[in-house]
Parts: sequence; C-alpha cells; structure tokens
Amino acid sequence: MTDTIGSQLSNTLFSWAFLQFIIAFISFFGFVLTSGLILILAERKIMGWMQDRIGPIHTGPWGLLQTLVDGVKLLMKEDIHAALTDKALFLLAPSVFLAPVIAAFAVIPFSPYIGLPGTALATGIVYYVAMSSIDVVGVVMAGWSSHNKNSLIGGLRSAAQMISYELPLVLALVGVVMLTSILANSGIGTISIKGIIDYQSSSYWPGKDIPFWNFIFQGFTPWAWFFLVQPLMLLIYYTCGLAETNRAPFDLPEAESELVAGYLTEYSGFRWVVFYLGEYGNMTIVSAIATTLFLGGWAGPGVAFLTAPGMAFGWQLLGNLLGIGYFVIKVYLLCFVFIWVRSTLPRLRADQLMQFAWLILIPVTLGNILLTALVYLILNSFGLPNLVFLIILGVVNFIMFGGFIWVISRATLATNSHAQAPAIRPQRRAADAAQLPVRAGVANSSKK
Repeated sequence: MTDTIGSQLSNTLFSWAFLQFIIAFISFFGFVLTSGLILILAERKIMGWMQDRIGPIHTGPWGLLQTLVDGVKLLMKEDIHAALTDKALFLLAPSVFLAPVIAAFAVIPFSPYIGLPGTALATGIVYYVAMSSIDVVGVVMAGWSSHNKNSLIGGLRSAAQMISYELPLVLALVGVVMLTSILANSGIGTISIKGIIDYQSSSYWPGKDIPFWNFIFQGFTPWAWFFLVQPLMLLIYYTCGLAETNRAPFDLPEAESELVAGYLTEYSGFRWVVFYLGEYGNMTIVSAIATTLFLGGWAGPGVAFLTAPGMAFGWQLLGNLLGIGYFVIKVYLLCFVFIWVRSTLPRLRADQLMQFAWLILIPVTLGNILLTALVYLILNSFGLPNLVFLIILGVVNFIMFGGFIWVISRATLATNSHAQAPAIRPQRRAADAAQLPVRAGVANSSKK
C-alpha cells in the first residue's frame, strides 16, 4: 500500500502536468508581484513625458531603480496603528483587498499551454466577476476600522462606486457571450475565457495551405477579434474597470483634495504598500480580461503554428514564449491607456459619477444586448450567414460608439453648467449692476 502511494506520488511529481503547473504558478505569481513595480515606474515616466516633466532620473540608469528603492524604503517604515482602530479588521483589510486580485489570475491563460488549472474552468467569466466584487469588502473594512471620518467616507464612496459600476461591467461582457452562442451555431456559447479566445480565431485567411502564411495567420486572425464587432462594449468595460480600480477620473474614494487619502489615511508602511500594489494589480487584471475577451488573448503570428499537435518540444516551447510575449504586450498597451487617462482627465464629481453609471452605462449596455439579439433574429430569418451578421453588427456598434462619445460630451457640459449655475448667477448680476448708468443725483452726492 505504501509503495503504491509512493509510486503514484512520484509519478505525479515528475509528470509533465505537474511541471506545467509549477512553471505556470511561478510565472503568474512573479507576474503579479513584478507588474505593480513595472507599472509604477512606467506611470511616473509616462506622466512626466506627457506633462513635460522630467520624472525619476537619479536612482539607477535613467531612474529605472527608483521604484525599487521606494519599495525598500516603504517596507522599512514603521507600521503605525491609531489608538482607536478596530485592530483585527484594520490588520486584515489589506489582505482581503489583495487576495481576490491575485486569485483572479487563476482563470487567465498566458499562452496555449501555460496557465493555472483554473484556466480550464468552464465558468471563467463568472469566477472573474465574483473575484472582482470581493475587493470592495477590504476597502470598506479599511474605512470603517480606521475610526476616522475621512476614511469612513472614502470607504462608503468606494462601496457605492464599485457596486454601481459592477452592473454595467457584467452587462458589457454579456454581448461577448452572445457572440459565442451565435458562432457556435447551436445556441450554446461559452463563458470559459479560453473558449472565448478560441472563438476569435477564424479558419479562413489569405494564402491558406502555404507554409509562410499558415505560420503568420494560423490562430492569428485580427479580423475575427470581438473588438471589431463590439467596440462600444470594450469601451464600457474598460471605463467600468477604471471605476472598479478607483483610478482617475473615478478616484473619489481616495480624493486627497477633500479626504486626505480616503480609506488609506490611517495606513502606513507595508500595509499601505499592499493597497497600493492591489490598485496596480487591478489595472493588470482589467487589461488582461479585455485582452482575452476582445483582442484575441495570446494570439499572434506563429503561436498556433508552433504549438500545434505533433510539433517538437522545442518548437512548442518557443510558441508558448511567443504567446506570453504577445499577451503581455497587449496587456501593457491597455495599462498605458490607464496612465494616459489619469494624465488627461480631471476627477469627476460624485453626482456625475453615479449619473454616468445608472443613467448612461446601464441603459446603453442593456440596449446593446437587445440590439444584438434583434439584428441576429432579423438576419437569421432571411437565412443569411453569420459573417453578414458580424459585419452588420460591427457597423452598427461603431455608429453607437460615436453616438456614445457625443452623448457623454453633451452630458458632461450639461452637468457642469447645472453645478456652476449657483455661483455664475450672482457674478452675472454683479456684472450687470456695474454696467447700469449712474444717476446724476447719486453721482453729485458722491462728489460732495
């Protein structure tokens, strides 16, 4: 019995599946830990470039070691606890905030064969949405346990904001699931993230059966990516991701101009670092989901060709490394947009933030679901192929994309005018009074 268990354990430890798991775990864990440091440095460099500032230049060549030095300094700082905090919740909140961020990576494949066991989960989108909903608990715990009114207001703001934007975020992903149901020709799509990546690969490309073009286009067909069919849903998902991560212009929970630092006010040292890394981890996970659902995931020239069954181990390894490279490049390009938005847009007011979620985003996402179903039913009744449906839906969605931007600009102007009206009216009355002609009697009496 003991020999049997020992042999089974030995076979498991030295199996290809276990080696694949170890490589994937180290890759994912290292990516989560290092991504925050890379993005912090990139943000400081890019914002310095965008705002005509120098940025970090002194520590290391071109300032590349500045973030590392800052991290070491923060780890050496004293961990201060205010006297009246709820100590248990105060100490636990950073872990509750960061754990779901790391757990969400379990369902994201980096390449065709490098992924944690969760990448095969058939309910990958549901799992991701569940994980993204838990970090709000850590924020509320941090705000309430700090025994500080600014921290409490920041935590409550975050709870209202993250719950509100969770709804349009989920509805934006429904459009993607509907596309997989239609492409499956059986009415049964998939909510598996790996399955959605497979649906974004077309079996038709120019020069098929020619080795060179097979190497380029096998598994890499950008004209089949869901971004071209649902561009508005990508924009809305990404906008909701900005709000979920409390990034500008949705950074009201930690508005330093009015709340000192919001729910982070009483935190210092390592625990503050955990919250800070969690924000950049959320940036990475939002960009990774957008990459897999709308931009083909790891798809790129050579990946599917080199990882096809029957290829030698060395070629398959090279194909997986290429897939990781393509995936990481797409993720960091979307993270660049996070930084670009922060450098460009001012912070929204609280009323604008809530109106944007409930009066604009939710109706638009619900309308997209109805429109997608309506277009498919009409075209299917005429017996037209799915390709015609995808082209027509893409054109309609791009038109909606332009209309959405126009509506947002008009709504922003209207809300700004409404908010500024109480201050503008007295100024106008004062200006009008100054322009009135002065009566002769009043002028003569003033001269006396």
